Amino acid sequence: MEDSVDRHLARWRGKAPFDERVEGIVTRMQALVKHLGHAKAAALAQTGVQDFEFQTLHRLAAHNGTATPTELAAELLLSPAGMTGRLDTLEKAGLVRRVRSTEDRRRVDVELTPKGHDLWTDAMAVLAVLETAMVNTLSPDDQDTLDNLLKQLMLYVETNPNQLH
Repeated sequence: MEDSVDRHLARWRGKAPFDERVEGIVTRMQALVKHLGHAKAAALAQTGVQDFEFQTLHRLAAHNGTATPTELAAELLLSPAGMTGRLDTLEKAGLVRRVRSTEDRRRVDVELTPKGHDLWTDAMAVLAVLETAMVNTLSPDDQDTLDNLLKQLMLYVETNPNQLH
């Protein structure tokens, strides 16, 4: 059965200098990430949350519901001003609250509210259904194989960061 990447490869065969196997693998990974991103956005819309909101709630949940704005900004690759704007939006929606530290009054922590936690949980459930449906097209053995292969690629990229820049 032919997929869109097979058609892409056929269009470029003999016109561009590339290894077809490498091009097929990389193009399929890119296309899957794009498809997953669109499906994720649609799934999140069902819960009434945008991706930027979900990402922030997700990071807070990973920190047991509390983190500093600086920690969140670093993990989300945002500037301090960008993080402040995002937190303002989430706070107005009642999804997070800012709390002064009892130990250091200069420090402000961001806490996930019960409403924010419930929204994050709902979004996670919707995403789990979507992701499981996609991955379950593979047998358990193939899932293990794919996971191991992708891990090898991740380890290479993470241990050789200058190779891709």
